[in-house]
Amino acid sequence: MEMFSALRPNDFWFLAEAAGKTLWISALAIGFGTLFGIIFGWLLSVSGRLGSMTLGAFLDIFRSVPLIIQLVLFYNFFPIIGIPLDPFSAGTIVLSVYTLALVSNVVRSGIESVGSNLRQAARSLGMSYWQDMRYIVWPVGLRAVFPAWVGVALSVLKDSALVSVLGYVELLRASQILITRTQEPLIILGIACAFYFALSYPIAKAATMLEKRW
Repeated sequence: MEMFSALRPNDFWFLAEAAGKTLWISALAIGFGTLFGIIFGWLLSVSGRLGSMTLGAFLDIFRSVPLIIQLVLFYNFFPIIGIPLDPFSAGTIVLSVYTLALVSNVVRSGIESVGSNLRQAARSLGMSYWQDMRYIVWPVGLRAVFPAWVGVALSVLKDSALVSVLGYVELLRASQILITRTQEPLIILGIACAFYFALSYPIAKAATMLEKRW
């Protein structure tokens, strides 16, 4: 790119492509993080006090350490042991683990929100443990934690901007490149904000409609 040139029509397409990359890495992280978060959340609920404390302490590391530090450490650690990772792969893995840590606690709270009397009633009707989980716990618990999960998903979508520190050209990184070239930070950041809104608002709106249907 030329240095210090005016904003061009192609720059909007450049930002749109970067917004697509933001959506893609976020979708992968949310998908994998949610899948494994469900498993770890269930483990937290059934592992007993000692197991819950041990596993919970491990997950708390990823919830407590700033995400940008996790990204930089992870991206620089693997080349040291001979496994180089590109920015996209490193960002996806770290965001997925970060999502896992958040979702696991959401899932645990959902499972524990189902009253013991309701579960005992299900078992007294002859349901097995897994039937109880499938027909009682998951439907009831999911409605309780769905808003929290949506909050996690939207947070991960916005936090994906931090992957820019690894050199991955997502929306924020693309904005920085254009700002350096055009010296028009207000206009470009305004466009980037519009793209983030366009990505986030449909998710929030769809979640609200689904929650009302439930």
